[in-house]
Amino acid sequence: MTRPLLTIATALILVSAVHASPERLKDAELVLTEMAGTGDAGIPTSLIAKARCIVIVPSLKKVAMGIGGEYGKGYMSCRKEGGWTAPGSLKIEGGSFGLQIGASATDVIMLVMNERGVEKLLSNQFKVGADAAVAAGPIGREASAQTDITMRAEMLAWSRSRGIYAGIALNGSTFRQDTSENKDLYGREIANKEIVTGKIAVPPAAQGFLNALSKY
Repeated sequence: MTRPLLTIATALILVSAVHASPERLKDAELVLTEMAGTGDAGIPTSLIAKARCIVIVPSLKKVAMGIGGEYGKGYMSCRKEGGWTAPGSLKIEGGSFGLQIGASATDVIMLVMNERGVEKLLSNQFKVGADAAVAAGPIGREASAQTDITMRAEMLAWSRSRGIYAGIALNGSTFRQDTSENKDLYGREIANKEIVTGKIAVPPAAQGFLNALSKY
């Protein structure tokens, strides 16, 4: 690995490791509450109500020093028998090239709208643009699910950076399940596919996160 790449990779890992699981789960709960609770400026709650699964990544870090990269950790939950399952852990990685410099943190929410999208989400990893397409989600209470993009999309995503809400396609980003983070939550390494069967008990640290999800 070249020195610039090593520097960026180290920086991304360090900034993402600041919060342990309980703190990150609280951050994810707050992101959901704020991004879905802002009416005309936020995520349409009607779409969350139709989603099969949800992914929340609080504070996705982006660092650029000529060569850019992104790294973050978050959680997924799927709808089972009228409720939401215990959360599985994910990490998101990506990179970009070109003349760029700086750093930023972005909150991301992704909705998985159909069974085909669920299958991709529950694989060991998938790359947006190659293995799965993520469309930029519509903003606001009036952005109904009747548009072509929301009716055909497997996954929809939104971002919030510096108070600005927007749809985001996440092209080039890779999602991987994070079994080591799951071990911190559940006491053993466990795959997300097993967690979202609905048979795994919600750990105490995730109860607030599930309470927030239960509103949708």
